[in-house]
Amino acid sequence: MVGSVTQTTEPAARDDSPWTGHEAPRPRRVRRIHRAWIVAAVAFVTIIGGAAFNALPGLLIDPLHEDFGWSRGEIGLAVSIDMALYGLTAPFAAALMDRFGIRRVVVVALSSVAAGALASVWMTAAWQLMIYWGLLVGLGTGAMAMSFSATVTNRWFVARRGLVTGILTAAGASGQLVFLPLCAWIVDRHGWQPASVTVALAALAVVPFVMLLMRDHPADVGLAPYGGEYVAKPAPASGAARRTVRVLFDSARTGPFWLLAGSFAICGASTNGLIRTHFVPSAHDHHMPITAAASLLAVIGIFDIIGTVFSGWLTDRYDARRLLAVYYSLRGISLLFLPVLMQATVEPPMVFFIVFYGLDWVATVPPTLALCREQYGEDSAIVFGWVLASHQVGAALVAFLGGVARDHFGSYDVVWYAAGALCAMAALMALMIRRVKGLPADAVMR
Repeated sequence: MVGSVTQTTEPAARDDSPWTGHEAPRPRRVRRIHRAWIVAAVAFVTIIGGAAFNALPGLLIDPLHEDFGWSRGEIGLAVSIDMALYGLTAPFAAALMDRFGIRRVVVVALSSVAAGALASVWMTAAWQLMIYWGLLVGLGTGAMAMSFSATVTNRWFVARRGLVTGILTAAGASGQLVFLPLCAWIVDRHGWQPASVTVALAALAVVPFVMLLMRDHPADVGLAPYGGEYVAKPAPASGAARRTVRVLFDSARTGPFWLLAGSFAICGASTNGLIRTHFVPSAHDHHMPITAAASLLAVIGIFDIIGTVFSGWLTDRYDARRLLAVYYSLRGISLLFLPVLMQATVEPPMVFFIVFYGLDWVATVPPTLALCREQYGEDSAIVFGWVLASHQVGAALVAFLGGVARDHFGSYDVVWYAAGALCAMAALMALMIRRVKGLPADAVMR
């Protein structure tokens, strides 16, 4: 059984044992799941609860435009603030988890998401959208970003790190799979306000699981990390903000950081900023029903889970640079075909695109995190947080500029083509990342 430890208990020896002269019973073997897998499961559910809000913005662009008369650029700006703060919060969140513990940071983050989603129900002006969606939700979701996954993985696992990274990354897609069709149905039948309330309740529902089952470090329960040796829990790290900034300045002096950050910015631009934000309104421009377009995004979530977990498995075995180059190249090619696939009905070529794009959606995360770990060691979680910040800055720019392009050109075609070209650049950047000295070319990333 994967992820289990075996405990052996032997019966006490007695002279008058009834088994004298006969074969004694064999020691009973008790197989238990290692606590690391329980912590990973709680992290998975937490990311799903936090990701519920990410399913919402693309569904609400048209309803908010119709209800308040706000331009798509204004709405896109609020989404871009959310995405930028999501990214900029991530590296500080990793350091705060070192200082205050995972549980405390995540509970505060979930509460922030719920507060922002609930407050948006009563908004009447665009600036309130930017405060509630942009600030509160951006800070909350940023604290549960991929640096949270990196922290859990680094503390609780030595073996199977690539696989666990893939599974936790897929949690965001799982949240999309669960909430996109539900929120689309709610928006279509009851309006956008009940959908926002649903997201708030989803975030709050996760809090008890975090409080009861999450632990900050294996030493808290007297265990070694899965696949490793026992390590004493380090003292709380003071100066979280100072350490986060110091790591940024140190890593920014190295070439691999900028290649990782640049390629991951393009990753964010071509996924969260582009497809997640603008796919539904673009499909609606071609008279596709909003529920059908949202269902297609949910299908992306299904194959995203498969692709990301498989990418984690591949990252444990193959060169992460080459994997990234392949992922970005295939993504760019698929985006070039998207404008001709948009129709009022869902045709087989569009289904093929959705499946193909879903497999590649965040398959880039496990190899990117592996390269951060290879290049930056103990600071890799914080470095990855900054790389993730670039991912979200790229997403934020395209979320805003995509809306502006739609207002100006009357369609999203130019945005799809530009994103395809950017993905080709990302593939080249991945191949340019230098290998750490002493690491063989066929090294297995673990």
